[in-house]
Amino acid sequence: MRKTNKQSISQQNSSIFGVDFHQFMELESNQNSLEIAEELGISTEDVQKLKENLKRS
Repeated sequence: MRKTNKQSISQQNSSIFGVDFHQFMELESNQNSLEIAEELGISTEDVQKLKENLKRS
């Protein structure tokens, strides 16, 4: 079965801000926003945006 161009792009870009959602969800359950930001190398604002995206989906 062939993959369309959109499917291959979506599979390659399964992260936002260079963060894998599965890893983010594991960290979210154990750490606060500041610790997550330090662990992933992103800002605390980006952590809040990721949390909002998770709540929407």
